[in-house]
Amino acid sequence: MTTERRIPATTADERTMLEGWLEFHRQTLAWKCEGLSDEQLRTASAAPSELSLMGLVRHMADVERGWFRRVLANEDAPPLYYDDEDLDGEFHLTEADTWAEAHATWQREIEAARAIAARFRPDDVSEGRHRRTGAHYNLRWIYTHMIEEYARHNGHADLIRERIDGATGD
Repeated sequence: MTTERRIPATTADERTMLEGWLEFHRQTLAWKCEGLSDEQLRTASAAPSELSLMGLVRHMADVERGWFRRVLANEDAPPLYYDDEDLDGEFHLTEADTWAEAHATWQREIEAARAIAARFRPDDVSEGRHRRTGAHYNLRWIYTHMIEEYARHNGHADLIRERIDGATGD
């Protein structure tokens, strides 16, 4: 599989631009994981950090779920990989954790996010509240935050991938 990344049109309207950059960053994380074994995807960046490519994908599945399902749509969608006892559970991998499961879960959460976001306009305020802040957010804020979240973690993914096999690229 070769991930195709598309940069949004430079003259797109606001929604198309925000969705385009979010998709670009989702595709970038997938691209950084391409062609690696489960063992490589579980490889931590550098001790003492537990940050790995598979952990980043699991983290982003929970981030997609949290912002779109819980906050925007007010769904009862508990975390997938972490809980109150282990707030970084998505990064605590074992040999039983597989790319097939992590990738499929992430893609399901992305599809759910797209379907939910399609029901809202950028200025529409979330039906739910953030579990820590108690605040409502409009879709524009959520899109912008998701772009920021992916961009930050894609920087981590760049370094992890280079450490694993020397592959670099933007």
